[in-house]
Order: sequence, then structure tokens, then C-alpha cells
Amino acid sequence: MRRLPGTEMLLVLACAAAAAMLGASQFTDIFHLTPPGGEALQAISAKDQHSYATLVLAIFALVLLVVTLVARDEQLRQVAAMAIAVCGLIALLIFLIGDLPDVNKIGTLDDPRQSFIDAEAKPVAGFWLELIGSLVLTVCGAALATMRPGTARSPDHERRRKPRLARTQAGPRSERTDQVRERDARPRTPRDEGLQAPLRRDDPPYQR
Repeated sequence: MRRLPGTEMLLVLACAAAAAMLGASQFTDIFHLTPPGGEALQAISAKDQHSYATLVLAIFALVLLVVTLVARDEQLRQVAAMAIAVCGLIALLIFLIGDLPDVNKIGTLDDPRQSFIDAEAKPVAGFWLELIGSLVLTVCGAALATMRPGTARSPDHERRRKPRLARTQAGPRSERTDQVRERDARPRTPRDEGLQAPLRRDDPPYQR
């Protein structure tokens, strides 16, 4: 398994959490049918609304998430991440089409204690789990699919890059230092010291 940069790791964790929320909504009540001013008389689950569709999408999203982690081909990882976003989008459409129109809907409920009671469909925990899970899965899956290999670099890569850059910049300096040392090692002459050598008789000032 490859080492993930910080941003990509956060997106992966968000997708995993969203898929878990989507799967949990399958086993949680979505609506409670409650008469005005009374207690809930009946519960409606995700199975009653759309069978096991959200659970299948959640499992499929987790499998695709594993593919994005273990696949070595960058194109395969992007395709798998895009498929995760599609799973979230399908779950969101199921929510918008199948569940959202029933919120606070009032209908007649046939109860053994009292026939034909007006009851209101009030959203409960499963409703919100399905909404948040499908939204996060769609957004984070799309963000994961649009990431490029060089978008986010790991801290280890940056730490390995800095010493190489420092050595590259130190190269010309070390060459100049060697040149100075070689110059200092040569025998020094009066001209190097900034002094004028003594004049000889055959020099131009002594010639007539």
C-alpha cells in the first residue's frame, strides 16, 4: 500500500466515514409516523422505502475505496475514485426522489387501537445519516478523483528534496572555496603582497 499525502488521506477517511453512515442508515428508522400531539405509532425504515439499495451502494463504495489505496496505476485510482462519487450521487438521488418528498407528509394510519388516525412522517436519525453520507461521499469522491499525482506531496518527499537542493546550491560555493585555497597555497611574491620589487640597474629609470 502506498503512503498517502495528508490531503488525500483526509479525503479517503471522509469517504470511508460517509460509506459507513450510508450503510448504518439502512438499519435505522427513517421516519416515525406520529399523530398530532401524540407519540410515534409506527416506524418506517430504509428497507420499507427503497429496499437494500443504500447498503449495496455503501459496500460497493468501500470496495472501490480499497482499490484506490492498493492500485499502482494512477488512471485506475482515478476511475475508482470517480466510481465512489457516482455511488454517492446515486444514493443522493434515491434520497431526493424517494425520501425527501415524504418529510412531514400527513396521511391516514390504520391503527388497531383507533381506526384511521392522521399521522405525520417525521424524519429521524436514519434520514439524516442517509443525507449526510450521500453528500459527503459524492463531494469527497469527486475531490479524490480530480487530484493529480503532484497536487499533494508527502512531508517525507519534501524532507528528502531539501537536502538535495542544499547540496546543489553548495556546489559552486565549494568550488570557489577550493580556488581560494589553491591561491593561498602558492608562494607569495612581492606583487601579491602589494609591494613594488626593488629596482635594478638595468631597469628603465637607471638607463641613460
